[in-house]
Order: sequence, then C-alpha cells, then structure tokens
Amino acid sequence: MFQQILLAADGSKHSIRAAEKAVHLIKNKANGFVEVIYVINGSTSKADVLRNLDSNQIEKTRREKLKEILNIFTTEGIKYQVNIVRGEPGPTVVEYANGKNFDCLVIGSRGLNALQSMVLGSVSHKVAKRVRCPVMIVK
Repeated sequence: MFQQILLAADGSKHSIRAAEKAVHLIKNKANGFVEVIYVINGSTSKADVLRNLDSNQIEKTRREKLKEILNIFTTEGIKYQVNIVRGEPGPTVVEYANGKNFDCLVIGSRGLNALQSMVLGSVSHKVAKRVRCPVMIVK
C-alpha cells in the first residue's frame, strides 16, 4: 500500500509507537522506504548548545534520542534515512512533507514537549490539517 513514508519523530514514546506502525505499513514492500524527520526548534537548539561542549557531542546526543526508533527499522530490515532539520516542528514538518512525494506521514499524537501540546494544541493535529498526503496519528 505505502512505499514512501515520512516519520516525524522526536524520540518520545509516542514517536517510537509511530515508528512501529510505520514498519507495519511498509513491511514486505521490496522498495519500501522510511524517511525520518527530527525537527530542532530554537529552544531545543539553545539547550543543546548550553549542555554540550562541541557540535559533535550535540549531533551524537540528537541521534541518541532516535536510537530506539532506528533500531526498530534496522531489526525489521526497513530502509531509512534520517534528516535533522531546524525550525518550528509543525510548520517545518508540513513544508517538508508537502515538498516531497510521500505516500503517508506517520506522527505520534504527543511529543516530548507536553506543555506545548496542552497550551498551544498538538503539533500532530496542526500537521494533519496542512499536509497533502494521508496522515496517521499514533497514540
């Protein structure tokens, strides 16, 4: 059914479950591919710089957040690519998804930033309203 899936991930429990659903959507597809997008916003970027001494450590820390997700794809033999981009999560995911030809976007219903989800509304719902391809929101 789906060959090209975009997974919006931040390392949260919901994004790990979203990765597991992406595997089910694409498993047994000979040319199936998952592109993982991890968006770093301004406050996250600032905190990363304050906690780490060099850019290599920052990159390592960011990839560590996605480690469990990437292990899921590796274990299942799913081809994937990771893109770490900067911007506000909702608009950045929408722009990225609409700029390419994905069959489906999979995103967790909640991320690591619980305050933003409660006060401003969930990023996943903002994304679902604006992305042109089908969206699966995973609880």
